[in-house]
Amino acid sequence: MLLENKIAVVYGAGGAVGRTVARTFGREGARVFLTGRRVEGLQELAEEIESAGGRADVDRVDALDQEAVERHAAKVIRTTGRIDVSVNAVSIRGDLQGTPLTGMSVDDFLTPITTAATANFVTATTAARYMSEQGFGVIVTFSTAAAHLSGRDQGFHATGGFGVACGAVELLSRHLAGEVGPRGVRVVCLRPDGIPEAWVSWGMIDDAAPDPEGSSTVKAYMERGTALRRLPKLAEVAETAAFMASDRAGAITGTVVNLSCGSVNN
Repeated sequence: MLLENKIAVVYGAGGAVGRTVARTFGREGARVFLTGRRVEGLQELAEEIESAGGRADVDRVDALDQEAVERHAAKVIRTTGRIDVSVNAVSIRGDLQGTPLTGMSVDDFLTPITTAATANFVTATTAARYMSEQGFGVIVTFSTAAAHLSGRDQGFHATGGFGVACGAVELLSRHLAGEVGPRGVRVVCLRPDGIPEAWVSWGMIDDAAPDPEGSSTVKAYMERGTALRRLPKLAEVAETAAFMASDRAGAITGTVVNLSCGSVNN
């Protein structure tokens, strides 16, 4: 098992990415602390992980609330003695995409940026303080390919503040990695492109909008823009997160892992 006996906290565990990461971590041997603003679905996820032989705990935590995050981290430390892995899979309001910057309100532009910067700063630095004291740990953050779109896609997708928010997460991750690396703490950011399986949970239907270059769907348009001619799967993202959080990736820090299937070639 990649994460046998690891202690992992997953923020935003109720979302499509967070749930899949939590399941994968549990299967790989980690004790997973599931957090989110609503605990109803998290309890079901915990039962699912435990029925598969894993260990899971549930707590209501708003990742935007620094005091709540710090209280929870202290609780985990009291319970287990350490935090090995911290994962932030909190949604950063991609639902506010679709309006050109020149027609967007300041509030709609800033909401994803403020959400992403606050949630990732709070959870990552809280974990980093404990991990720095214990001399080890891994912090995993999530960006998207919106941070590095081609000119064609920048015009089509109109990501507004979402793309800027993703870029902020990547830069924050790199800066923090440089700061805490000497204390044995790694920071890795994962950058998938759009994940069709997750669109359902966001109320999106991949066939709902026309392809601007033809009669097929936006999904087909996006797939044609990748080197692999497809988009990433939730399982691929979660498996990569598990590997990056494991000791097998011990030399990797301060990097953004490209999971875009080649829509971004760097």
